[in-house]
Amino acid sequence: MKKTIITVVGKDTVGIIARVCTYLADNQINILDISQTIVQGFFNMMMIVDMNQTTKDFGQVVDELAKLGEEIGVVIKCQKEEIFDQMHRI
Repeated sequence: MKKTIITVVGKDTVGIIARVCTYLADNQINILDISQTIVQGFFNMMMIVDMNQTTKDFGQVVDELAKLGEEIGVVIKCQKEEIFDQMHRI
């Protein structure tokens, strides 16, 4: 399984989750886990997704999600699970 960590951060507005999830569904990227909070008007979401079924390469997904984030006023970052794990290892 090719797991990826996606984070979304920005000012809370209507439709952030819908737009991100629509992109993922349209590209055959399955959401395995999702957590989101709103703190004093700021939106924060972390997702773990499976990219096994997508036909797009990782770099293309990263670029398209970053562009989507700009369109909706948030910052969207993607990291492969193994890199995320290495960065947060004790």
